[in-house]
Amino acid sequence: MTSPAATNVVLVHGGFVDGSGWRPVYDLLTQDGFRVSVVQNPTLSLDGDAAATRQILDRQDGPTVLVGHSYGGAVISEAGTHDKVSALVYVCAFAPDKGESVNTLIADPPPGAPVPPILPPDNGFLFLDRDKFHASFAGDIPAADAQFAADSQVPWGLDALGGAVSEPAWRHKPSWYLVTTEDRMIPPPAQRAMSERAGSTVVEVDGSHAIYLSQPQAVADLIKRAANG
Repeated sequence: MTSPAATNVVLVHGGFVDGSGWRPVYDLLTQDGFRVSVVQNPTLSLDGDAAATRQILDRQDGPTVLVGHSYGGAVISEAGTHDKVSALVYVCAFAPDKGESVNTLIADPPPGAPVPPILPPDNGFLFLDRDKFHASFAGDIPAADAQFAADSQVPWGLDALGGAVSEPAWRHKPSWYLVTTEDRMIPPPAQRAMSERAGSTVVEVDGSHAIYLSQPQAVADLIKRAANG
């Protein structure tokens, strides 16, 4: 599949965090002349997050690269069939197929894979253990920055994890995938399997799940490749 050149980029965050983490990537892309929008997912349900993303896509004035990190990959898989979307970029992200959810994708982790320190549900929402956030989610950023991210977590709704994708956009749009080889949230073998199934153009980077903070240039470079079709 090929795509037209795009000057618009829409960034979709994942679970436990909000859109402000995209700032380093946003700065690099806007310096290169891209028009960048950041979705603020409520992370209450997949349907709600897909609707929030479509609302931002409606505002774009031409071909748009839709980017998702982590759970944001499920969101862009659901919302990315939008006619403004020219390409998809998965940043160490889930890429569910039709009828799959984040829950189904994490149900059978590879042997020996690190177990994310997700606490038991609290009134229908999940949090990461604050004391283990740095090591598991963001091992390659400064401890103070990781602590802020841990202390500013967004509750992740169980309906978001359980929401099934209806028609995956990656079956209809060209996709790129950034695999993070030191990821302790989504095992690299799982990332490789999802990217291969999606037929994505793959780049591997030595970094944590918070690669958009630790190596924003690598993320921006892949988005620019997708934008160039």
